[in-house]
Amino acid sequence: MQTLFIIYILIFGLVIGCFLNVCICRIPQKQSIIRPPSRCNSCGTTLRPLDLVPVFSFVFLRGKCRYCGEKVSAVNPVVEIITAAAFVVLYLKYSLTVEFVAMALLSCILICIAFIDAEYRIIPNGFIITGLISGLALFLYNLFYTVDMFRDRVWFNPILGFAVGTGFLFMVSLVGMLVYKSDDAMGMGDIKLYAVIGLFLGWRMTIVSLMLSVFSAAIGCVFMMILKKNNRKSTIAFGPYIAVGTFITIICGWNLLEQYMNLLK
Repeated sequence: MQTLFIIYILIFGLVIGCFLNVCICRIPQKQSIIRPPSRCNSCGTTLRPLDLVPVFSFVFLRGKCRYCGEKVSAVNPVVEIITAAAFVVLYLKYSLTVEFVAMALLSCILICIAFIDAEYRIIPNGFIITGLISGLALFLYNLFYTVDMFRDRVWFNPILGFAVGTGFLFMVSLVGMLVYKSDDAMGMGDIKLYAVIGLFLGWRMTIVSLMLSVFSAAIGCVFMMILKKNNRKSTIAFGPYIAVGTFITIICGWNLLEQYMNLLK
């Protein structure tokens, strides 16, 4: 039965990933995610259901449009696979609970933001608004039922998370402005994104997420410098690293915090 549920979650994740591709493609262009129906970016032909089967259509069509033969972005199956994998991992962690729904929604927002920020260096406000509304709903739910992520059982934990996330990055932005005489040290989109993350994770896990995000960004920067893609003065999209650090926190943040605290004893 468990295996069957995992298969269902996997398929559901692939379908949601297909929808996220639409969001990633259209929202930065300020296009509707509902109309027109999905179509080839090269020839404009409306795609049929068989052309939209997550991952499999890309594989069977060898990454090309059925109608014009132009290459289809490899980002599409990558997003679908990442989303499906994230859903399965979240299901194994939280089972079919409110926490699963909440963290799956947050993960979807993070996946979209990661790919959009990497490509366009923007974090659309639509994702922030969706996240804030959802985070507020989770906060209200936590007033009556305990959410696993808020283990210290303080009702205002999400509010503290909101304050910690935005406050820390806002201070980083101010320091960057003073030191580098530039307002590009930290984008406002990143600050607003941590307002969402803070509501979902609470203050303790928000701190863990910040640390992991900075750590993953440092590794990414070193790797890109080794490949000579960046130099010390290059700007980076922080969104993808926030997504990585936050998802790790969602899955094993409390375990990492407990191990760290044990090392300090």
